[in-house]
Amino acid sequence: MRLIDEILSDTNIDRAILQVKRNKGVSGVDKMTVEELDEYFYKHRREIRYSIFNKKYKPQSVKRVYIPKPNGKKRPLGIPTVVDRVIQQAVAQVLMKKLDSSFSEFSYGFRPRRSAQMAVLKTLEYINEGYDWIIDLDIEAYFDTVNHDKLISILREKNVNDSTTLHLIRKFMQAGIMEDGLVKPSRIGVPQGGPLSPILSNVYLDKFDKELEYRGLRFVRYADDCNIFVKSEMSANRVMKSVTSWLERKLFLKVSATKTKVVRPPESKFLGFTYLQRNGEWKCKPSNQSKMKLYDKCRRELIRRIGIARPIAVTFKRINQIVMGWINYYRIGVMKYFIDTFGQWLRHKIRVIILKQWKKPKRIYINLQKLNKKLGFLFTDEQIFSVANTRLGLYRQANGHVVNFLLSPKILAIKKKDRPGLVNPLNYYLS
Repeated sequence: MRLIDEILSDTNIDRAILQVKRNKGVSGVDKMTVEELDEYFYKHRREIRYSIFNKKYKPQSVKRVYIPKPNGKKRPLGIPTVVDRVIQQAVAQVLMKKLDSSFSEFSYGFRPRRSAQMAVLKTLEYINEGYDWIIDLDIEAYFDTVNHDKLISILREKNVNDSTTLHLIRKFMQAGIMEDGLVKPSRIGVPQGGPLSPILSNVYLDKFDKELEYRGLRFVRYADDCNIFVKSEMSANRVMKSVTSWLERKLFLKVSATKTKVVRPPESKFLGFTYLQRNGEWKCKPSNQSKMKLYDKCRRELIRRIGIARPIAVTFKRINQIVMGWINYYRIGVMKYFIDTFGQWLRHKIRVIILKQWKKPKRIYINLQKLNKKLGFLFTDEQIFSVANTRLGLYRQANGHVVNFLLSPKILAIKKKDRPGLVNPLNYYLS
């Protein structure tokens, strides 16, 4: 079976449609939504297959959108139409099955049964073996600078020789980018945002992986993030200069002179992690930037005017998703003290919103009295009355020992009808 026959088989296309629908995502330039895919392919599947077989399929231009980065800059994404996403997904599925086994074992990005956590654990292994001088390699605008001819050449080297498949891939790379109503041609680059760009990026940089392996270097790569580990500063500087030259000469990629640097583990930042030494052994932990990102995400959800205007159940649900997702990603890191401190801050912000929703001193008094009796605490009527009628601001009112006891982590964690319990970050991390 030719590669293009496998790509356009009904089974593969149906899998691709299901995956695109599962990923959801916004519409492309034609405004078609993922909900319209089943009906569209029911009517036009044969027509699409015929146009691809005859090399007449023309992908639509991708829609340019920007997402903010932690450093304040914006990352450009290219959003293909949903139909083009299905075809890209179908190509990606077959290429992944054919090529994944040929990729380096030290490449972890966008590959099945591999994760960012596995990449970080591998870096720890190298550092604890004494390879604690790190070359932090930064490729400038990698996805926007991939050379099309070189990529097609590498695909041919990997026995992707089917001319129709290669023609289709090239058409996707040359689809153009629509920004502010104008379409710009794509002569280089693989726009981030489509299902095909991750596998093509791995194909392109696998050449680099093999070169590093040939040189006997220890490295970890996750997409375009690559760290190389050596035992001395002199070796690090020599290797940095050498691999920078190789990337620019062989793959036509530009390495950032300002961001590419030689660092020790505590100064390294890889996939949101950094390193610390405990009892003579290196451990990983979330970087300060990653911690601030968690605070910022929660802070946006807990803006007082927003928090009091919606049911507390909605706030709990959104906060739980953010906190649990963050902890799941950074679970391999050392962060008990940070998580405990963050949890205290989070519950204080929640208590402020709850008191603000109760509004009047009388309602605050009644609700606190109910909790006091139900929980069997021995706060006096005078103590609760003084809390409810205090002239202190909400921030200090929510931080007193009466409110802290009556709206304790255990109480906030109780589920009630459609309201989920508020996650206790420390308990979730330790579990």
